[in-house]
Amino acid sequence: MSIDNLKTQVNQIIISDSSKEVKLQNICDLLENTVSYYDWVGFYFKNGNKEELKLAQYTGEPTEHTIIPFGKGICGQVAVSNENFVVQDVSSQDNYISCGWKVKSEIVIPIFVNDENIGQIDIDSHSVNPFTEKDEELLEYICDRVSTIL
Repeated sequence: MSIDNLKTQVNQIIISDSSKEVKLQNICDLLENTVSYYDWVGFYFKNGNKEELKLAQYTGEPTEHTIIPFGKGICGQVAVSNENFVVQDVSSQDNYISCGWKVKSEIVIPIFVNDENIGQIDIDSHSVNPFTEKDEELLEYICDRVSTIL
């Protein structure tokens, strides 16, 4: 499926009458079902006033990483840096929290509301080196659209 088709489908989810939680789950499901190398798709959001992220909606194998301290792992680093983080081979990262032996790469894109980093989309892949600029473009677009419902 083309990136434009995915953007159109995400827009349809965002403007639907569903709750925020259903919309987020539908986006996770769409991405995991459509992009062959997206093996786990989830949203993490800042946990109140705590310096940590809390897992929200996701698709894929259950994870024990439901709370991630700021600075820890790829997600925790994005919470501090406010920048995209693409890891083509997780074995090359010192500050990586393993979500399972199958995970070979990860991409995390922050979500901003009023210039504040309030969460992120996290994608794990069972392939090494799968992510391209097109993935970043798509996920940035999704995060921008998701920010309108938060």
